[in-house]
Amino acid sequence: MEIILSTRNKGKSLELREALLPLDNMVGSTIKWLDMSSLQINSPEENQETFIENALLKARHCARCSGLPALADDSGLCVPSLNGEPGIYSARYAGEQANDIENYEKLLDKLQGITTRTAYFYCAIAYVNNPTDPTPIIAEGRWYGEILHKPQGSGGFGYDPIFQGMGLSASAATLSKQEKLKYSHRGKAIQNFITQFGKAQSQI
Repeated sequence: MEIILSTRNKGKSLELREALLPLDNMVGSTIKWLDMSSLQINSPEENQETFIENALLKARHCARCSGLPALADDSGLCVPSLNGEPGIYSARYAGEQANDIENYEKLLDKLQGITTRTAYFYCAIAYVNNPTDPTPIIAEGRWYGEILHKPQGSGGFGYDPIFQGMGLSASAATLSKQEKLKYSHRGKAIQNFITQFGKAQSQI
């Protein structure tokens, strides 16, 4: 079975591939995960207003371009004291070509003088069997915590260096891959997706 991952983010792709290994047992064979780069698929314009809508848009786009089932993840960081910023614009918060450091430095600048630094990561996963699949699988996950005053750790990607999950003593960038999947928004969304996918497979 082949499934395309609708992402060009190498860090995200690696996390997804490792976390989705349990699906092999559900389908009775090793799933071959492809990506947009290997199939030379361009990214669609993410012009929707929610994470779920953008994830579904990306999944349908990749299914249409590849002729394969597609799984898309749309995720980001939401800071209530900044009206939910950066939200769906997390990956391009400091500009279309901005890197991770530029994005989180902009967020730290905007939080200067603000005492309430609570935040949460949110992840939406959408899976479609084909471009017009009327019953896509949608899975969600949240990871609550707070924004640190300066970056910490060298692991992870995105806003990990400045985000400390609730109940933890260091940033997400200090966690191992296994620890991050245990706590993170993406790990929770993936577990939700695996449960739904398993139920769907049992009814085929």
